[in-house]
Amino acid sequence: MPINLTPNLPDHDMLIQQNVFTMPLDRALHQDIRPLEIVLLNLMPLKQQTELQILRMLGNSPLQTNVTFLTMSSHESTHVDQEYLKEHYVVFDQIRERRFDGMIITGAPVEMIPFEEVDYWPELCEIMEWTKTNVTSTYHICWGAQAGLYYHYGVPKKVLPAKMFGVFEHNRIQENIDLLRGFDDVFLAPHSRHTYTPIEEILKHPELKILSTSEKAGVYMIVSRDKKQVFVTGHSEYDATTLRGEYERDLSRGLPIEIPYNYFPNDDPSRTPKKTWRSHANLLYSNWLNYWVYQETLYDLGNTQDHE
Repeated sequence: MPINLTPNLPDHDMLIQQNVFTMPLDRALHQDIRPLEIVLLNLMPLKQQTELQILRMLGNSPLQTNVTFLTMSSHESTHVDQEYLKEHYVVFDQIRERRFDGMIITGAPVEMIPFEEVDYWPELCEIMEWTKTNVTSTYHICWGAQAGLYYHYGVPKKVLPAKMFGVFEHNRIQENIDLLRGFDDVFLAPHSRHTYTPIEEILKHPELKILSTSEKAGVYMIVSRDKKQVFVTGHSEYDATTLRGEYERDLSRGLPIEIPYNYFPNDDPSRTPKKTWRSHANLLYSNWLNYWVYQETLYDLGNTQDHE
């Protein structure tokens, strides 16, 4: 949250130069506050696990947040009870006339399939187009980031020779960006994917900005300059044991899988992994909610018809 300052305070200009979030007192006195409206498009098969991970991130902010869970009407989820979906989720037709402060599009286990061959791709394209006018800022995760970059900018994905799997060091490569406020110069985040987004393809688009990269894991965070689109290629929301669960699942299926990089103590799967990315994850989500959603959104969201 901002520090409210009078403009004549001697520290005022220095704080702004150091990218500390300040707000003039006259603006602070006239701010209206209401709960943020966030819609979560959950494309992961284990929906409740993903819900908990995302809600934990959103709940680490002082901002009040209402979350609407969204599922695809053009795809039948087989790893979740259908009654649970009917009770707790909506489909796009139920919200298409609404406006939201923020949206989160999760990853999905379809990364080896060409985008156009994913059964719900047409519906996802319709939703991503809708976000341009009905959502203040959209946060894309892993395959969701690849899908968003492909739909909005035509940036392709490519297949990796081996799964990118583990916890990797990342470098912040931009200064004075609200989304990176408080970040260390080097931080950790998990990845779990078979494909990647080539940096040279991203650089073809001046409307995109790369905020963070990893020597081993490649591009990590890309944003649109208008703050409406955030693309994160890893899984900062993962719990400490999520990668272990994926590793044990692949082993049980007889799939070729390496021990997750930099994850188990001494690379020993019998030892309990530590969550070494918690601070970065909490900061990333709270920065997004505060600076790119709350500070940018309208007080009166209304609906599509209200703004025509």
